[in-house]
Amino acid sequence: MNIMDFNVKKLAADAGTFLSRAVQFTEEKLGQAEKTELDAHLENLLSKAECTKIWTEKIMKQTEVLLQPNPNARIEEFVYEKLDRKAPSRINNPELLGQYMIDAGTEFGPGTAYGNALIKCGETQKRIGTADRELIQTSALNFLTPLRNFIEGDYKTIAKERKLLQNKRLDLDAAKTRLKKAKAAETRASQLNSARLEGDNIMVNFSYMLNFLHVKWLKIWAEEVTKSEQELRITQSEFDRQAEITRLLLEGISSTHAHHLRCLNDFVEAQMTYYAQCYQYMLDLQKQLGSFPSNYCNNNQTSVAPVPSASPNVIGSSALTSTSGLVMTSPSNLIDLKESSGSRKARVLYDYDAANSSELSLLADEVITVFSVVGMDSDWLMGERGNQKGRVPITYLELLN
Repeated sequence: MNIMDFNVKKLAADAGTFLSRAVQFTEEKLGQAEKTELDAHLENLLSKAECTKIWTEKIMKQTEVLLQPNPNARIEEFVYEKLDRKAPSRINNPELLGQYMIDAGTEFGPGTAYGNALIKCGETQKRIGTADRELIQTSALNFLTPLRNFIEGDYKTIAKERKLLQNKRLDLDAAKTRLKKAKAAETRASQLNSARLEGDNIMVNFSYMLNFLHVKWLKIWAEEVTKSEQELRITQSEFDRQAEITRLLLEGISSTHAHHLRCLNDFVEAQMTYYAQCYQYMLDLQKQLGSFPSNYCNNNQTSVAPVPSASPNVIGSSALTSTSGLVMTSPSNLIDLKESSGSRKARVLYDYDAANSSELSLLADEVITVFSVVGMDSDWLMGERGNQKGRVPITYLELLN
């Protein structure tokens, strides 16, 4: 029974406090009550914390989109995270593309030029997929997790203390309003007590009785002055203490910025590693496919012909191993053509993209006319296709009888 009485009293007290705050808040909005303003330093800290929270959320969400463009996958990962379970591993897009290329190359035949190139491209795509997975894991651990911890941890604590500060301010202003009303009642009661009534008729006596009751009622308000002053001191002390707690928490935002800066550096380093790996993978693949866009020649220097991958379809050629581990083909009949001045028909073995305007782009299996030019580098011939003419690498050609 005592516990029930205590709960009822506490509930009534909480309801009274809530009603008092609601009345104070409404009167402030209507301009009928004064409002205690926070000091400028605390206001600046509150504004800084709110700004940090807003931009941290935006950066975090967009980073998640960057790392995982699939919204369904992001939702699935979020659900598993809330359930405190590890999300199942899934193949990413580069890995899937790589697997398709490898399967296609195997189907076409690893011994064919196209099949061999597909397999090499597929292996590179799978390596890129692995690098992409490492980027996601590193970024999630070193960048996204600290940002999420701030939003779900530190800022929630700040928001809780900020709300508590707002309630303490409403209690303080409500206490100020009650004290102001109590003092006004006390002054009015004093004025009525000092007034003298004259006459002895019934109306005067009745008026005197009404004034007497009025004075008694006003004295009740006057007795509230002491109580209101004590309540004001208590609410002022609680407000000041809460303001100090909130200020100390908000001043930690500067440390949060410093921590997020270190996390940002980790994110940039992870991206740099990822893009460097991808560049190296593609550079190696380009070399394997025999394309060297950096190789060019001008009037003052000679260039080296690109070295394609070895193919068993090359007829009458001897295989030479280069220092890079790739296999070059050097057909003897092409060498003979270099020493003659005639022209011959030749079949293109591999696709070739011209590095500059002096070269001729080639498509695999097409037939072109080739001939030697005095003074040209030994690894090149002059090729002609209709009205188009340009230098072509001999390792990409097979002379026709």
